Amino acid sequence: MSTRLMIGGAAFAAGAALLLTSAPASAQQQAAPAKTANKLFEAWLAQDKLGASKVATPAAVDTIFAYVYRAPDKFAGCAGKVCRFVHTSVKVPGGLNGILMIVSGPKVVKVYESRHLTKPSQAAKYLFKAWQQSDRYRGLEAASEAAVKKLFKVKYDPQGVEHFFQGCSKETKGYSCAYSYEGGAMFMHVRGTKAAGYAVQSISYIAD
Repeated sequence: MSTRLMIGGAAFAAGAALLLTSAPASAQQQAAPAKTANKLFEAWLAQDKLGASKVATPAAVDTIFAYVYRAPDKFAGCAGKVCRFVHTSVKVPGGLNGILMIVSGPKVVKVYESRHLTKPSQAAKYLFKAWQQSDRYRGLEAASEAAVKKLFKVKYDPQGVEHFFQGCSKETKGYSCAYSYEGGAMFMHVRGTKAAGYAVQSISYIAD
């Protein structure tokens, strides 16, 4: 991770300790996932890949060490085996707002993170792929909560109508990326910039 996106090392250590203690003490079922998630987070902050590998799968380690934004500054706790670290002072694209870890047993088995997508079409295709995979967390990496909620109201059917990507065009506040299908079309309304990253903000449909 680029040093320009990192906070000071001393602040990392102190912040990591605070993150761990911020988990609700009464929720004992969250204690183990929270401890594991924080160990990975601390190892990442310290740029310690060896330490990270002890508490996470290789894929999870690779994902978190590729995070391009400043480190999230708040531990948002765990819901079961799903633990989140979020930004409170930096705006990033998408609804994930930071880093989400899936913990299984003694290790973090998967990491989701806010993505820096530099083209509107990348954001649209990323969200569409997440829908195909029935993976809401992946969708939130590149789209708002509202857009993900609307798209995932209907489960993607691989045996259903085929969707064809028609590209993106400029609209008033950003870009509209279209998928056509028999009987209508879906428009993903993308916002952002190349420097800040693009994300799907909302979705609309038309019928023939």
